[in-house]
Amino acid sequence: MMNDDQLLRYSRQIMLPQFDIAGQDKLLAARVLIIGAGGLGCPTALYLAAAGVGSITIVDDDAVDLSNLQRQIAHTTRDLGTNKAISLTESIHAINPDTHVNAIAGRLDEEALAEQVQQVNVLIECTDNFPSRFLLNKMGVRFGKPLVSGAAIGFTGQLSVFNLTPETPCYACLYSDVDEQQLTCSEAGILSPVTGVIGSLQAVEAIKVITGIGQPLASKLMIYDGLTADFRTMGLAKDPECAVCSKGACSKEA
Repeated sequence: MMNDDQLLRYSRQIMLPQFDIAGQDKLLAARVLIIGAGGLGCPTALYLAAAGVGSITIVDDDAVDLSNLQRQIAHTTRDLGTNKAISLTESIHAINPDTHVNAIAGRLDEEALAEQVQQVNVLIECTDNFPSRFLLNKMGVRFGKPLVSGAAIGFTGQLSVFNLTPETPCYACLYSDVDEQQLTCSEAGILSPVTGVIGSLQAVEAIKVITGIGQPLASKLMIYDGLTADFRTMGLAKDPECAVCSKGACSKEA
C-alpha cells in the first residue's frame, strides 16, 4: 500500500481513470532492464523513475564524454569520465530516491544477460550497438519478455514493441544482421531533442506494457521525422521463417 508521500508524488497519474491506484501499484512493483545510458536511455530512465517504476537495472560500459552532453541529458559536465550507468543512477536518485537502481558498468555476455533478463518484466533497448540489440531480442524471445526498442539518428527516430506475445514479431523479424552496417550518431550526427522524443516515447510504451493500459506499439513501427514533424506508423508482420522467433527456430534451440 502506498504511503501519503507516494500518493502525493504520483497523484497526477493516479487521477487518470485508465491508470488509477492499480496502475501505480503495478509500476511500483515493476522491474525494468535498460541497455544503454546514452541519448535514449537517459530520458527513458528518468521518466520511468519519475513515474514510479520500482526497480531499474541499467547496463552501459561507456564513460561520459564531452560530445555526449549535447543530447544525453542525465549527464553533466561534472560527470565527464564517469561511467554512464553510474552517472544516470545518480540523476535518477536525485529525481526519485525510492527507485531502486542496479547500475552495471560493463557489457554483459550472453549468460550474464540471460540472468538479468529473467529478473525483469520489460526490456528496453537504448543502444546503437547492433550485436547488443540482436542479443537482447534473442533473450526476450527465449524468456518471453517484451522488448521496447528505439533508435534515433540525424533528424529521425523510430520505435516499436517486440515480443509482446508469441504471435507478435520480434526485432529479427524486421531486421537482419546486415543492418550492423548502419551508421551511428558519432558517424552521421544527431539533433539533440530527437533522442528526447524517442526516449520519452519508449518510457510511455514501457508503462503501457507494465500496466496493461492502451495499445502498445506491437506489430507496428512508428517513424518520426523531426524536419517535417511527421509521425508515421506502419504495420509489421511476424516472419514465419524468422531465425529467432519462428517455431522452427524455437525447436532447434530447445
